[in-house]
Amino acid sequence: MRMAFILADEGTCDRKKVGAIIVRDGRCISWGYNGAPPGMPHCDENNHGWGKVKAPAGLATEGCINATHAEANALAFAARQGISTDDATLFVSVSPCLDCARLLIAAGISTVIYSQAYRLPAGRELLEKAGVTCRMVTRPS
Repeated sequence: MRMAFILADEGTCDRKKVGAIIVRDGRCISWGYNGAPPGMPHCDENNHGWGKVKAPAGLATEGCINATHAEANALAFAARQGISTDDATLFVSVSPCLDCARLLIAAGISTVIYSQAYRLPAGRELLEKAGVTCRMVTRPS
């Protein structure tokens, strides 16, 4: 879990720094942090994807539309490298959103361990409904 927090520090979205590590058979097979897709402007360069358009008043609830989430980055790297994530465990600093939960289920992740609950519980609820074990742990010191 400590490594997920170290990776979170690398995140390029200043709204929330999140790190994720995928482990299978006791070995790290992939990792990711939240930030802009490769070669694209970072969140602080394009107003979190809203560009020059004034973000809606609900930006706090709408969030960043620029960054790829840590979980999705970790899954994408594994896919590009041909690394199976079937029956793997995801360690992530914040529990997955609904979109990331769908990806994790499709990728065969069997366990998600997180330290902080995401503001919306739908992702965790979907994971549990799909039989994915979810467990919250305290942040390591």
